[in-house]
This record gives sequence, structure tokens and C-alpha cells, in this order.
Amino acid sequence: MTMTLQTYASVSEASAALKADGARYLGGGTLLVRRANEGDVSFSTFVRATAPSLSAISVSGSSVTLGASVTMASIARHPALEFLASAARAVGGPAVRNMATVGGNLFAPTPYGDFATALLALGANVSVDGVEVPVEAFLAERERVHADSIVTAVRFDIPAGNGFRFLKASRVKPTGASVVTIAAVLQEQDGVIASARVAIGCMADRPVRAEAAERALIGRKRDEDGIARAMEVVSQGTAPVTDAIASAWYRREVLPVHFGRMLLG
Repeated sequence: MTMTLQTYASVSEASAALKADGARYLGGGTLLVRRANEGDVSFSTFVRATAPSLSAISVSGSSVTLGASVTMASIARHPALEFLASAARAVGGPAVRNMATVGGNLFAPTPYGDFATALLALGANVSVDGVEVPVEAFLAERERVHADSIVTAVRFDIPAGNGFRFLKASRVKPTGASVVTIAAVLQEQDGVIASARVAIGCMADRPVRAEAAERALIGRKRDEDGIARAMEVVSQGTAPVTDAIASAWYRREVLPVHFGRMLLG
């Protein structure tokens, strides 16, 4: 099947082109091109935009804006984003990270989407269709509402101190698909956890919040006794997937172990 590539200078032009039958937006291509190579005939046209803002990284004080075409490699080497380097490096190997984009990762299906899990923990906002949408709402609606939309940027604040934590567990190291991915933003005050935002990947069809674990952490010390209840409830309300990487049962069993390691590490 012949594939066509259409390149536009602006997002608005690319968005108009996406209304044609069989058109799909091309970011880094790490997922979409593979689908084409594997015989997916549901699309025949790649559409992309080259607006400079899509590839820009802006850091102003504690506020960060990443263009949707910013690659994982760019994030991993940016001096102001050192706290995010582990999440960016969790996405494939060097060749993949040179191509994989922020916007593409937001659409990545389980067991991928490691960086999207980090963005969920950070409470990012996603710029799509000219408006900002909380990343949690975006992920919940991405197939139903945003499948033919173009994400232009994500925005979040850098957590204070060393508040950001990230862990990816995979069977094939260091570049394998995820068994579970966990990200958290914790703020501690007077020796106890004052606020917690925890995101987990591969425990549903998209990254989700571990709200029961968040509640269990508040007011507790970050030690073995303090996190025990959070470890017990971290999988509450999840629906882990079974795939070639791991079974739903296995993911549910190992999640508390890795969650504890991330919190205490």
C-alpha cells in the first residue's frame, strides 16, 4: 500500500488535512510508522507540522512548557529538566529517544506511555485544539475525543526540592516495554508527607492516578511503617492489562513492591 507524507508549516493547515479519510498525524513515528510497517491499512496519509514552537522547550522560573514535537533525547539532556531525565530515558533505546516525542507519548497505548505517566504525576496541562486540558482528562478521552486532534504543547511546574520520583520495571533492560511504571510528586513538611500525587502505568489502558495510595501517604513519614498502608492500597481501583510482557495478576502482585522501592529509594 502506498503511503503519502504531507508536511505543513502550521498546525492549522495540518489540522485541516487530518479531516481527510485515512489521514493520521505523524510525530516522531515510533508507533505510527511501525503500525504501517506491520500492515495496518486503516490509514494511507501521514500529516505533519513543522511550526518551530512544536519543538521548543521553555523554562520560566518553575514553569515548563514542552512543545509536542520535543523528543525524549532533548528532555534527557536539558540542564533545567534533569529531574525528568530518568522518565525520558525510560522510553526505548537511544535511536527511539531521538525520535519519540512528548505528544506521541501521550497517545502511546499500554505497555508504552512511560513519559505520559510522569506528566500525569506532575499534573501537567495539555494544549490541544487551542485549549488547555488537564492531562488526566486528556488521557481518559484521548481515543474518544482527541484521536484526530493535534497536541501542540504540555505545561507543568517543576516540583519543589527533590519531590519528583520515577520508576519503570521491565523484563528486558534497559529498553524493554514496561511491566509497571510509577511516578510521584511528594512534598514533605516537618518530617511527614504533606501532599502526594501518584501515577501508575500498565495498570489500565492508560496511565491512571493511584488516589487511594495518595490519601494513605498524607500525614505519614516516608519510612517502611509510614508507607505500609499506601503499598496495600496502591492497586485499588486498577484494571491491569495482560499482554506478552506480563499478566494482569503479575502486574498487580509486583506493583506494591516497586511502589515501596520508589518511595524509599
